Amino acid sequence: MLNQPTLWWQAVALFVAHFADWEAAWRGSIGDDPLERKQVHALRSAAANVGAREIAASAGALEDSLLARLAGGTDGIPEALRVRLLADFRHAWQVAADALEASRPESMAR
Repeated sequence: MLNQPTLWWQAVALFVAHFADWEAAWRGSIGDDPLERKQVHALRSAAANVGAREIAASAGALEDSLLARLAGGTDGIPEALRVRLLADFRHAWQVAADALEASRPESMAR
């Protein structure tokens, strides 16, 4: 973030706010490969922006599998990819939300 911590905290705040309901939207997209790819791609990009490498990698693996199907592949999507993505998402989102809360001045006074 150009050596500007304020920009990074802004990106974290956007990640927390923008993806608070991501899990429900993503679950609703499963079965619709183009829509699921869009949900996963958005998460992958946002995770990369805040340095959440593990979630970006697991989202990338699922996105690659979805893209292969969209290109005419007949392989199913391994459930392990979705399980891993969900676990990585929940962990990364919670860590980001907790860090954001702890960084607020009113939280520091407690």
